[in-house]
Amino acid sequence: MTSRTTNQADVIPLRPLPTAAVDPAPQDLPRDPLWRDLVGEVLRRERRAQGRTLKDVSEASRISMAYLSEVERGRKEASSEVLAAAAQALGLSLADVLALAGERLVSLAAARTRSRSRSRSLGTAGGHRSVRTVGPVRPAGPMGGVLLAA
Repeated sequence: MTSRTTNQADVIPLRPLPTAAVDPAPQDLPRDPLWRDLVGEVLRRERRAQGRTLKDVSEASRISMAYLSEVERGRKEASSEVLAAAAQALGLSLADVLALAGERLVSLAAARTRSRSRSRSLGTAGGHRSVRTVGPVRPAGPMGGVLLAA
């Protein structure tokens, strides 16, 4: 067995796989992003925006260059302590890094939703029912109107 095959793990999906009759083929839609990919993307983007090398940030954060590289590439699931050290070396807080990763997750989810809605007909798309108003919509306190799902 090579080291390449021993490092590969079987992935068990957390939700049922789409059926061909209802959902488009899985390769037609982008996969759900992993948190470690998003955080690594943020760290790499911030490091490059500052014009810093991996070695520089590695030394400032006291994280090995090899490990930091793997975190940036989404290969390793870094602990909060490691993420905080990398963030601090970049002049950011852990909250900054997580907020940037969260923003990226939201934008990818929105793109995925748009992709799904374009690939399906109107009505119930992906098991989600459309939302429509029932009767007149009147302001209901400070939150505005009330929508009911049908």
